[in-house]
Amino acid sequence: MATDANFTVNNKIDINTFLELAHKASSCILDVRSPGEYAQGHVPGAINLPLLNNEERHHVGLTYKIQGQDAAIKKGFDLVGSQFAAKLSEAQRLANGRPVIVYCWRGGMRSQIMQWVLSLGGLDTKLIDGGYKGFRRFLLEQFSQRTRYVVLDGPTGTGKTDLLFFLKKNGEHILDLEGAANHKGSAFGGINKSAQPTQEHFENLLGFELSKIPNDRSVWIENESRLIGTCRVPDLIFNRMQNAPIVEVTRPIEQRVARILEEYGKFPKDILIEKTKSVSRRMGPEVNKVAVELLQENNMTAWVEMLLAYYDKSYHHSLQKHADTRKMSVEYAEITDENKLLQQLLTFAEYE
Repeated sequence: MATDANFTVNNKIDINTFLELAHKASSCILDVRSPGEYAQGHVPGAINLPLLNNEERHHVGLTYKIQGQDAAIKKGFDLVGSQFAAKLSEAQRLANGRPVIVYCWRGGMRSQIMQWVLSLGGLDTKLIDGGYKGFRRFLLEQFSQRTRYVVLDGPTGTGKTDLLFFLKKNGEHILDLEGAANHKGSAFGGINKSAQPTQEHFENLLGFELSKIPNDRSVWIENESRLIGTCRVPDLIFNRMQNAPIVEVTRPIEQRVARILEEYGKFPKDILIEKTKSVSRRMGPEVNKVAVELLQENNMTAWVEMLLAYYDKSYHHSLQKHADTRKMSVEYAEITDENKLLQQLLTFAEYE
């Protein structure tokens, strides 16, 4: 539990044990790296309680390079020793009676010192063996181990995301790429959204979700381009999506137009014009100019129809690449029996 004078920690847990606890969300997970490191990527659900802030970490690192480890340790204590009481109080507040799990970059001195402080303060504190680096390595392995994907595909506005969460509601395992990327995929997908995660944290979110799913279970996933906004779908996931069985979702054009208008028509006109102009090269300048004019004239239905013509062309071109892939079609407008739909989807997913 406590450490010796060299901060040698005995109460370590391996990555598998940590993930079991993290999935239950019954522990308080503290990332004690600097705020800059945390912002780049962290364990999903972890709270940043840095031992050293960005500037302090820089000074300690510089001391280590010039004077060595002993001098760096002393420098660290000079900088943060007086803050231990405040950090203990904050950790107690965050933990609220729960066990605490601490990590730094490699499970080294920063997390060992923080564990020592928190343990002396009476908190049940464990340390992730291998730290964040070990956690990242484990998560990235999830991408190579996962093989059973089933892809929900279909033109824009057909309700693929609705179907994805219908499956989740009924106990199926999903990987929500758009949710992890905080972006809906198209040129308009970032409207009214907060900042996207870094690529590193996007991968963390995906790997963490995959780590919850048994390897023998199918994972339902919505078809996406390789880039979702600024986030790149990891190659091992994207390449397997290209060869996975496909459920093609369809819906009458008038319903698709209505859905898109309901979702995007409420946004300011200048933003919609800006986003429409951003696809000018792919739509063609003349066609794009007409689409912008329709927006300016407040002819929203015709604007959506013109955009859908562009997106549908792109979709059908993409679909031709998967001509040999096993497919099932779902017409959303004709769904009257959800239990029957679920059984059809599960039978399709389980087919070998």
